[in-house]
Parts: sequence; C-alpha cells; structure tokens
Amino acid sequence: MTECRVWGTVLFLINISSLMVDTSAFGGRTSTNDEKGRSFETEDSVYSWTGPNALARSALVERQERLQYNCEEIFEVRDSLNEDLNPESFRNILVDEQHELLYCYVPKVACTNWKRVLMVATGKWPGNDPMEIPADQAHSPGTFQRLTNYTLSEIERMLATYDKLIVVRHPLERLLSAYRNKLEAKHEKSSRYFQTRFGKKIIRRYRQNATVESLRNGDDVTFREFVQFVTDDSSNETRNEHWKPIYELCHPCLVNYNLVSKYESLVEDATEVLERMGVESVNFPTKPVNSEPTAKKLEKYYSTLTYKQLRKLADLYKLDLRLFDYSLEDVLGFSLA
Repeated sequence: MTECRVWGTVLFLINISSLMVDTSAFGGRTSTNDEKGRSFETEDSVYSWTGPNALARSALVERQERLQYNCEEIFEVRDSLNEDLNPESFRNILVDEQHELLYCYVPKVACTNWKRVLMVATGKWPGNDPMEIPADQAHSPGTFQRLTNYTLSEIERMLATYDKLIVVRHPLERLLSAYRNKLEAKHEKSSRYFQTRFGKKIIRRYRQNATVESLRNGDDVTFREFVQFVTDDSSNETRNEHWKPIYELCHPCLVNYNLVSKYESLVEDATEVLERMGVESVNFPTKPVNSEPTAKKLEKYYSTLTYKQLRKLADLYKLDLRLFDYSLEDVLGFSLA
C-alpha cells in the first residue's frame, strides 16, 4: 500500500512538473514564438531559427506541441492518467546527468546508436566514433543509470528540469523491423535468442503439422504467424519491448518530452539534439548505404496478412499512431473502416 501511495504521488508530480516546464502541456494553448525561442535557450547559448539546423529545430518544437495536443484530446475520452503504474514503468528512461538529459530508448528505433552516442558523449567510451562500440556493450546492464534508480525527489527534479528525448517510428514499420531482425535473420546471436524463446512457441501454437525441424529450431516463423502471436492478448508472454507500443514503454502523456525525434529524420534531429546538449565531438551514425530500408519492404510483408489481423494491429498500436501522427495509409495505402 505504501508503494502505491508513493507512486501515486510520483504521477501527480510528473504532471505538475510537465506543466511547470511548458504551461501549454494539456492546456490546449499554442505557444507563442517567444515561448518557442525560450524552449531552446540554455545558460550557454540561445538557439536561433536560422542556420543549418533550423528545420530540425522547428520540427522538434512542433512535435512537442502536437504531442501535448494529442494527449489532451485522448484524455477527453480516455482516463489514461489513472492507469496503475509502478517503478518499472520508467525503466526505459536513461539518465545523463552530465548533459541533464532523460532519454527513453525504444527498441528498433535507433536505440543502439543513440546509446553508443551517449556513451561517447559521457566519456563511457574513450574514442569519438560511436560505431566502434559493440552493440552488446551499448546494451549492457549498468552502462546507464535508469530513472527508476533515483529517489522520488530526484525523479521529480529531473522530470521538471532535464531535457527529455524520445525517438519514434511508424509502429508497423517498427514491428516489421523487429520481425526481420529477431525472427527472420539466420545465424545471428540476437535472432537465435528470439527464435529459441519465441520462435519455437509461435510455431507450436499457430502452425498445424509443423515439422520436427521447425519445432526444434524456431527459425522459420512467418510474418503472419508472428503477427498472430503479437496480437494474441490471451497471455502477457506475447509482449516484448521490441514490439511493445511506445506508449507503454515511454508514457509520453505523463512525461513531457520536449525533444520528439522521428526515425524518418533521425540524423537531422540527432544533430540538433547534440548541439543542444553542447556535444560537438560526436556525429550521429548515418545508415549504411548498402542496406535496404525496412520501409521498402512493407508491402511485401503486410500483404500477407488478413483484414482481421490488420484490424488487431491497428487496435494494438492505436495510441502510437494517434499520438505521433502516423496513419495506416502510410503503410497499407488504405485506411481501415
């Protein structure tokens, strides 16, 4: 009971701190140009609306306002603020005290590279090239402090005063990326783990007349079977952070994220965020030239799904779609009535 009361207080403080940081949060009021300017002002420098990062800077402000507006709209019909939360609700929020930054990492949305960049920026890696850092090391437990490791008063202070970064991606593109990387890929350490943990279970549960080899290896799960598993709400075992909705990982209507980056403009946004942090020695990694983007494979995979499966996906990711201004038409070419 004590823990429930404490975390009830945390939720209250989060919302109060959000209002303290930006009085337009949940208020339905559009910020003035002067207020926008102040939101990008630090002790050392004042960001102008001109220069090479002007478009990214403007986009970040517009997304913050849009997210706040969307949260307000949803709360008019859905009392999401009253959902039960516990300390683990903030386990995906990493803390960079040096640069006063909170970063909610979302798997399959460039979180490996952002962790690498933060390792270099905070001196956890001796070099200046983030790509030298092995992925396993970037994800190693203990590399970063999580917001849940702090006291109630420290959490309140950080939520009220730190910059808060979230990087989002179209949920259906993110889902396909997770499938291709974790279940379709062959002979990779990461995919082998997921094929053993989830692949075998998926085949056993959803495939009739599965071969002994498939049941033993779990490495030939189809996208259709994967979606059937992900949208099966009969058990919590289907939820994993690699395909769990961003809304559930980062609680964007509780934490007032003032840096909302999108996967589509990843490098441009990151350049602006790093400049805001005062980090000049690190460049955010660009995508390999020879890699085919997941976005170009969407039709191939999603055309294999049934209308019922598409409806279930739309329901699973409805808050992500609405909060971050994505639509099913972006992927499917049509909307679901």
